Amino acid sequence: MRFLGCFAARVFRVVSACCGLAAGAVQAAGDGWTPVIFADVPDNSILRVGDLYYMSSTTMHMSPGVPIMKSRDLVNWDVIGHACGVPMGDGALALQEGRDAYGAGSWASSLRHHGGVFYATTFSRTTGMTHVYRTGDIEKGPWRENRFRPALHDHSLFFDDDGRVYMVYGCGDLRLIELEADVSGVKRGGVDQVIVTNASRVAGPRVGLPAEGSQIWKIRGKYYLFNITWPPGGMRTEILHRADKLTGPYEGRVFLRDSGIAQGGLVDTPGGGWFAYMFQDHGAVGRVPHIIPVEWRDGWPVAGGSGTVAGKLDIPAGGGRISGIVAPDEFDREPGAPPLPPVWQWNHDPDSRHWSVSARPGFLRLTTGRVDAGILSARNSLTQRTFGPECSGSVALELTAMKDGDFAGLGLLQKNFGCLGVRQSGDGRQIVVARAEGVLPGEVVEVPVSCSRVYLKVECDFKDRADLARFYHSMDGECWTQIGKPLSMVYTLPHFMGYRFALFNYATKTAGGFVDFDYFRVGNKLTTANGGDGN
Repeated sequence: MRFLGCFAARVFRVVSACCGLAAGAVQAAGDGWTPVIFADVPDNSILRVGDLYYMSSTTMHMSPGVPIMKSRDLVNWDVIGHACGVPMGDGALALQEGRDAYGAGSWASSLRHHGGVFYATTFSRTTGMTHVYRTGDIEKGPWRENRFRPALHDHSLFFDDDGRVYMVYGCGDLRLIELEADVSGVKRGGVDQVIVTNASRVAGPRVGLPAEGSQIWKIRGKYYLFNITWPPGGMRTEILHRADKLTGPYEGRVFLRDSGIAQGGLVDTPGGGWFAYMFQDHGAVGRVPHIIPVEWRDGWPVAGGSGTVAGKLDIPAGGGRISGIVAPDEFDREPGAPPLPPVWQWNHDPDSRHWSVSARPGFLRLTTGRVDAGILSARNSLTQRTFGPECSGSVALELTAMKDGDFAGLGLLQKNFGCLGVRQSGDGRQIVVARAEGVLPGEVVEVPVSCSRVYLKVECDFKDRADLARFYHSMDGECWTQIGKPLSMVYTLPHFMGYRFALFNYATKTAGGFVDFDYFRVGNKLTTANGGDGN
């Protein structure tokens, strides 16, 4: 698969003698620390098995959930599947009953490997439960699920050397709870206690966000517990506690307070090097992952060798480090291939009756199954991440089976959304930009459409946190015309997710119409910057 200059061939190197990887590396181009993935991949949990790394992340209301990624170098990652491949069984997670799960769904996961079994565990405030997924083959599955109450907030699954199983969880006061040996639920009469009281205090006397995001390991006979906190008026801060016994007592310190990079833990390399992995809030594109070289001193891991982000990765600043995280799709499927590659996720659980890549081979068909008020309530919107520093997404859309009141096209999904599409009005059609900036959504109707096929493109400028999107249409896929004013993209807490490209079709009057998407293509250049089509 071609994408952004085949960056996946780049070798990963770090400027730090402590890393135990390649020597003689050069600093990254550009200023400041370079994110490993310039896209929304928050709440990372990483493990190494042999010479391979695996990572899970939070995607909340997206379906399938709990994405699993694979890497050989901690830099170039591919989405290989999802642990939560089936709906969690709640109406809000399916945009039913007038409910939604924006900003909810499944939260921070924990990825572990024990006894030849991979475990991906998460919790959901929507279901009120802790969910455990397991498989013997993390790359091919299948995953089996069990769930139990309560929902253990930001937990970290931990298998101790004596065979006992625990989760560390909580917010502020951090708790240890023992599970059944088969991770089927809380162990009756097992350990259940606070192990660190007011964990945030090591970052200072005042607390905005109490310590959460637990990740725990046993390394060289000691227990290391990582958490994030956020002092008011300060920045996201990563703190670390260690103990000789799992139940404590624990001593703590600040692990990293630099550039707002926090929440994560440690991973080692086959050569004996160590890295911290965390994320940084990066405006509308979302929360972007970083890795930081680690040294060990007096039994403590030290970020960057000095407790700060001091090293640089040998990666071009703003390079295309998302080739396996975002991908184009021509919707051609070989026999036996899955209907959708794992880079795709639906906005909430889909209705499988109303989408298909087989009804018309080479096309994605989205059929309206009900009447909806707008993009945020519409089912079967198919999404991928946007990415920085600049990106574009484009589609070719065939319109002959639309019904009066249907609206279909390519959107940028967030609470402050922007949607570029075709609106069917009686026997006529218009290209429309619908947006939800401010309090009330608005529309700009610009171009009447007489043909049955149109080309739509949206572009995102995240460079220097500009966070602007522009919309373009074309009748031939070559010459593009901007439509409407730019969208000011804003990362909002109600959705808690970076902007996503969304292929959508919804009815406002009568269900049953459909549209066919011929392709979805991505690029890393802007039309306004190069005078071309950005693809």
